[in-house]
Amino acid sequence: MAKNTICVWYDKDAEAAARFYAATFPDSAVGAVIRAPGDYPDGKQGDVLVVEFTVAGIACIGLNGGPAFKHSEAFSFQIATDDQAETDRYWNAIVGNGGQESECGWCKDKWGVSWQITPRVLSEALSAGGGEAKRAFDAMMTMRKIDVAAIEAARRG
Repeated sequence: MAKNTICVWYDKDAEAAARFYAATFPDSAVGAVIRAPGDYPDGKQGDVLVVEFTVAGIACIGLNGGPAFKHSEAFSFQIATDDQAETDRYWNAIVGNGGQESECGWCKDKWGVSWQITPRVLSEALSAGGGEAKRAFDAMMTMRKIDVAAIEAARRG
């Protein structure tokens, strides 16, 4: 286990989520699956408790902690994409597998975890400042999934 690991709380599907992420994003994998050594109030011996996984190079653990805590947009994974095809691939994988769209490049997977699918061209435009940033920002504010061509057009004015 890495020294610093992001812990993501799931009701009961940490392993399924980790396997989906590993199949969807490069530099992702499922590691150890730790099972309960005995029965406990909300489960039984052999139930998955913790799953070690990596998402796009980031070490994580999924904790099957039950329904007490829900995900919110206060935590999200941000995935930088190089073009529209990559943006579409990740967006469609998340939304098309029981997830839901949100605004400005945000979506949620079927477990309620928020994702920002962010083309690099958008980040570059916002970092440029001035009129270019304002035009790109205004264009982004009208979108759900980010449209790379529309951001590039807004950058040029």
